[in-house]
Amino acid sequence: MRSIVRVQLSAMMFLEFFIWGSWYVTMGTYLDKVLGADGVQVGAAYSAMAIATIISPFFVGMIADRFFSAQKVLGVLHIVGAFLLYYLTQVGNASSFYWVLLLYSLCYAPTLALANAVAFRQMQDPSKEFASIRVLGTIGWIATGWMIDKVLNITTDQLALTFKMAAVASVVLGLLSFILPDTPPKAKGTKASFAQILGADAFVLFKDRSFTIFFIASVLICIPLSFYYSFTNLYLTEAGMKNVTSNMTFGQFSEAFFILLIPFFFKRLGVKWMIAFGMIAWAIRFMLFGYGDADAGIWMLYAGIIMHGICFDFFFVTGQIYTDSKAGLKIQSQAQGMITMATYGIGMWIGTLLSGYVKDHYTSMSTVDWRSVWMVPAGISVAVLILFVIFFTDNKHSAAHTNTGEAVPE
Repeated sequence: MRSIVRVQLSAMMFLEFFIWGSWYVTMGTYLDKVLGADGVQVGAAYSAMAIATIISPFFVGMIADRFFSAQKVLGVLHIVGAFLLYYLTQVGNASSFYWVLLLYSLCYAPTLALANAVAFRQMQDPSKEFASIRVLGTIGWIATGWMIDKVLNITTDQLALTFKMAAVASVVLGLLSFILPDTPPKAKGTKASFAQILGADAFVLFKDRSFTIFFIASVLICIPLSFYYSFTNLYLTEAGMKNVTSNMTFGQFSEAFFILLIPFFFKRLGVKWMIAFGMIAWAIRFMLFGYGDADAGIWMLYAGIIMHGICFDFFFVTGQIYTDSKAGLKIQSQAQGMITMATYGIGMWIGTLLSGYVKDHYTSMSTVDWRSVWMVPAGISVAVLILFVIFFTDNKHSAAHTNTGEAVPE
């Protein structure tokens, strides 16, 4: 890969996740403390991204695969998204906030798959090259926490500024996208049926039993994941931890460290045990949150945060590489869109709604029984782990592409 291309892709990943991290981590606290939202409303707000992820990736993946270059679609979506992010700061109640956020999410959600598609298309061996590019996304997320707490010193009542910060970054990435390496549609000129427009080309991957199990596990593991994204910032704030947003970036430091080790672990453990260890880490993390506190048990809170590297990298990044290894070039964007739909879409949608109800269920007289709240996602993580270990058998140790453009059979 040429140096200039590596710089471009690294900048793309940095900004892609800087935008998301700017508002996503603190949104639960913003809704609770500034707009007066309850647990169900917070869960509903986080479900907006999940709903958008279910609706949009197949359609946009189809556009990127057949009609327009992926980097141009990426640019248009980020520029439109920037205006919507700014408008969110003008909304004064949780109900209206949800609908504007949903519209923005419909623009942002497809860009996750498109950014991956642009990056993968430039690589000869994603299992070796992707991690060093994707780590810049992690650094971008880290940068948001330090900007909020250390540089701008944004207080709870000023959290609307985080959406403006994201809007500026979105404009920058939108403009940058038009000079990214060209990623033309591989299936241009072929007829598209209605089923293909819905992304059905990628359904061929379900002929592989292990991929089907992986897809189901991806949906289920994102149910507990949504508890982390929806309520960790609020939980740590209420527990009395200082500089919560920047402290949460220790999770991204951990993510950056482990993502660089993915080629090492991938070769030795294979995809099955990489993913399994990621699930184990989720269960341990939630138990640490459940039994930790801001006094003698504060080490548990920090340990739970730092576990993010194994939780995220071993499951999600490994899963993206595994999906890419299964899909041929013609359905590359659709395959990435489908797995994004499974994780950030279906699983997160179920989880965000469930997390809101669980939080309200364990709330009495404005006091939340956080230990009981965290035991719910811990239990779900263990159940998914057992399902995956028993039924998933494809323990690939490499992620080589086929040159035919067809999906790779098991």
